[in-house]
Order: sequence, then structure tokens, then C-alpha cells
Amino acid sequence: MTTISFEFRRLLYTAVCVTALATSVGPVRAEMSGWADNQGGRMRLIALPPDLDGTMRGALQIEPRPGWITYWREPGNSGIPPQITVAPESGIELKAIRYPVPKHLVDGKIDDIAYDAPVSLPLTFSAEDASRPLELKASAFIGICKDICIPFQAEFSLPVGSANQSRPEEEAILKNAEAFLPEEPSSQFKVTSHAFSADMKQLRLQVALPDGGDTAPEVILTGPNGYVFTRKLMNKRDGKNFSTSIAIDKLPRNYEVAGKSWSVLIIDGGRAMETPLAFD
Repeated sequence: MTTISFEFRRLLYTAVCVTALATSVGPVRAEMSGWADNQGGRMRLIALPPDLDGTMRGALQIEPRPGWITYWREPGNSGIPPQITVAPESGIELKAIRYPVPKHLVDGKIDDIAYDAPVSLPLTFSAEDASRPLELKASAFIGICKDICIPFQAEFSLPVGSANQSRPEEEAILKNAEAFLPEEPSSQFKVTSHAFSADMKQLRLQVALPDGGDTAPEVILTGPNGYVFTRKLMNKRDGKNFSTSIAIDKLPRNYEVAGKSWSVLIIDGGRAMETPLAFD
């Protein structure tokens, strides 16, 4: 797979796509914005009141229209990953975006890591002062594609109410979003070893799988920001034991891997696990 740096990808994407700017529309209630729409789909923001330590749970809900896709955190050879920016005056900081298991979509020139169905990205925020009324002002920017690609931006302003109030709909959405996240590594499902070849052209992985089988799992390897690798040079599966070599097609000039940490997502049937890979 051809790997293109994030900055080049973004410039290319911006040059050939039609830009669409949307604002939050429709009814707005505390903790759940209205839907922002464009021709490729819609999105909205959800955020629950902060805990005593200021931690806030939330989600960005994205619903592509049939035939459209939106992107994972490393999109592949085109596209833009989701970006969320919180206005400083909100007194709220975005701490983390988590990503449900994506699909590797390959069709001719298309080689994308994406979602082709509704997806909710779990968010973690932190409030500076959880004792005062809050208003979450945020901008979301995603790529959404079919025959053309449309950068889709929406502005949200979301009042955050009292923590004493029940919010069953919002809680159900967040619980469902977290159910689609990849598993943490465990004794039954983990990378048991990883090592580069001497020429740094391959990364060899040994993986313990949770179930037996005879098909090769999907492997999505993310390296430096903007680099994702999926092309397998070798696969061997023996029941719950799997070994593979992933082609490292390109890295930044003069890149030193020592001391860095990459990440790998292993998708085996209906289960998926993501784990960091540290390099000494």
C-alpha cells in the first residue's frame, strides 16, 4: 500500500474536494446537539456533565448516507481523520478521541481505513471547574466521501446541565459506542513478539488469537503520524497462533524508530484487539 504523509494527504484532499461548511441545526437540548447535515451525511455532538474530578464523557455521532464513507484516525491513502477543536472559553479540554473498529476498504485505486455505516466516536473531556454552569463550544471536521469527497465542518454549542438529572438516551448512545471499541490485549489475544527486519522494510509480528481458525486476520499497523501499513508479505496461521510480515513501504526521511511506539489493530472475525508496539 502506498503511504502518503498526513500533510501531503491533507493538501491533496483539500485541492480536489468540494468544501462544505455546516452549522448545528435542528432542536438542541442539554448534552445533545442538533444534527448538522450535508449531502454525504450528518453528525452531532453529545457530552454528559462532569464527574466530581471534572471528567466528562461524550461522543461525536457520524451517520454517512448509504454509499458514503467517513474515516478512521489514519485514513489510508486518501481522506482526512476526524478533528475536534474545543474553544478555550468553554473551560473544557478534549483529552481523548477513541475509535471503534473500522473497515479496510480496498477497491481499485481505493485503499481506505474507514466506516461505511453510522459510527459514534467516544470522547473524553476535562472541565476546569465542574461546579459552575458549562457550555461546550466545539468544531468538528471530518472527511466524507462517495464519488466526490467533501470536507464536512460543523460548529456546536452545547449547554451542559446538572449531573443530578437522568439521561438515559445519551447514556445508551455512549454505552453502544464503547461496545464497538477494540479490546485491550489479554493473555488470549495479544502480540507476543514484534521486530523489524534488518533493512526496516518489514515488521514481523507473532500474535496469539482468542479462537481457532484457518483464515488470516486483518492487520492495520499505524506508525508515525500519517502513516498506516496493511500490506502483508507473509501469513501463517496455526489455529490460535498467527505470524505475519507487514511491508513498511515508506517512512519519514531520517526516521529513527528507537524509543518510539507504534500501534497495531488485529481484526479476527467478530473480534478485534489494539495494542501499542514499543521499540527499544
